[in-house]
Amino acid sequence: MCSTEIDVASMSTGELVDVAALIAAELAHRDPPGSSAECMEAAERLARATDLHESALAGLIGRVDASGEMRRWGLPSTRAWLRNHLGMREARARERVNLARQRHRLTGVAKRLSCGELSYGYATTITDAVLHLDDTDCAKAEDVLLGMVEQGFSAGKVASFGRRIRDVIAERDGTEAVPDADTRRGYERSWIDSTRSLDGGRYIKGWLNAEDAAVWDGTLGPLAKPAGTDDHRDLSERTAAALTSVLSGGHKATKVTVICDLDTLTGGKAPARLTDGTPIPAEQARRIALSAGVSSLLLGRGHTPLYLGHRVRFASPAQRQVLEALYPTCAVHGCEVPGTLCEVDHVHGWALGDSPTDIDRLALTCGWHNRWKAANPRQIHITRGADGRYGYRLLPPEDARERHRPPSGTHMPWNTAPPTPVIRPSPPGPYQGQRCRPRTGAPPRGRRQTTGP
Repeated sequence: MCSTEIDVASMSTGELVDVAALIAAELAHRDPPGSSAECMEAAERLARATDLHESALAGLIGRVDASGEMRRWGLPSTRAWLRNHLGMREARARERVNLARQRHRLTGVAKRLSCGELSYGYATTITDAVLHLDDTDCAKAEDVLLGMVEQGFSAGKVASFGRRIRDVIAERDGTEAVPDADTRRGYERSWIDSTRSLDGGRYIKGWLNAEDAAVWDGTLGPLAKPAGTDDHRDLSERTAAALTSVLSGGHKATKVTVICDLDTLTGGKAPARLTDGTPIPAEQARRIALSAGVSSLLLGRGHTPLYLGHRVRFASPAQRQVLEALYPTCAVHGCEVPGTLCEVDHVHGWALGDSPTDIDRLALTCGWHNRWKAANPRQIHITRGADGRYGYRLLPPEDARERHRPPSGTHMPWNTAPPTPVIRPSPPGPYQGQRCRPRTGAPPRGRRQTTGP
C-alpha cells in the first residue's frame, strides 16, 4: 500500500478532479475482493464517496448552468450538455440540473450532502419535492423531509410524502382546510366540477379513479409533451392545451406516417417503421393501411414537386413529408427533438445561393439548432450518408478545440482518458484540508439509499 499522503488543501479543483478520475480508473479495473462481506462493506463506502462526488458535480453543473457556457458549444440547454457530453439519460440529467439549481434554497440538504451525512438519492428526492414551492414553503418542506430522513424513512417514502408536501406542511402547522363535499365522496367514483369565472374563464377541479386516470394519461399524455426546445410552457399549461385539442377534435387530425416497401403491403414480411424509427411488424402495417388508406411517397422527380430550385424558399408539404420520413430526429447528432417538430433547414444556406429548395439539399433541425447553425457556421461539420441523410456534428468553440480534441475514432468526451494528476506529499493527517471529516462506522438507517450513475 502506498503511504504517500495527499495535501488536498493546496490542490486546485482541476487537480483534485484529476486525482479522483485516476483513482476511479484504477478501481474500475480491480477485481472485487473474494469475501462477500468485504465487498458489501466496500460498496457502502464507495457509494458514500459517490454521494460526495455528486455534491461537487452539482456545484460545477450549477456554475455552467448559470453562465450559459454550453451554448457556446452549440447545446441549447444544460440538460442537452449532460446528455451529449456526459452520456446521461434524460431523467438523470434533469435530476442533476434540478439539484444544481435548488442548492441555494436547500442549504441544509446541500451542507449534509457535501459532508457525507445525506445520500444523493435523498437529496434529489427532496429537491424534486420543492421545485414548485415558494421560498417560504421550500424552507418548511426541507425541514419536514429532512426530519423524515433522520427518522429512518426510506427514499421512496420520502418521495411519496414529497408529492403531497403542501398537505404535510399544513397538517404539521394545523392550517389544513376541512375537506369539501366533493372530496368526501371517496375514491371509487370519478367527478369533475366546473365553475365559470367573471372574465369568461372556467375553473375545473375533480378526481379520476384508476380506470379513468389511465384513459386520461393515454389520451393527453402524448399530446402534452413539449413541442421542441423552445416550448417553455410548464406541464400544467401543456396539459390544458392537450385537453382543449381533444375537446375540439384537433387530435383526430394527427397524421401517422408508416414507412414500408410495396412488398410489405402486398404480403411480404419486411417490417415497416414509423418516422421516429420504431419498427412495425408487416402484418400490423397492413392493418393500418386497410383502415387509414395508402398514399405514395416518391423520393425523387415524380408526381410530387420535390425540386423547387432558388425561386421558392420554403419547402412544400410534399418535401416536408419526405424529410420527416428521412429524419426521425433533428439532424444534429445527439439532439432528440422529433423530426415532426423540427424546421426545414437549407443545408448550405438558402440566402447564400448555395442551397436551392431541393429535396437533396434540405434537412430537418430543431428551431434552436436551426438558428444556432446560421449564427455559428464554423462550428458545424456536415456529412451525408449513403442513405441521403445529412448529419450535423457540433464542433467546440475555436478557443477550446485544441484542449478538447477527442481521441481518434471517438466523439464522446466521456471516453477520453484522464490526465495524469500531480500528487504531492503532505504532513501526517489523512483528512488535512477537508472541510468535513467523513464518519466512521456504519451509517444511520436510510443513509444507504443511493441511485446509480
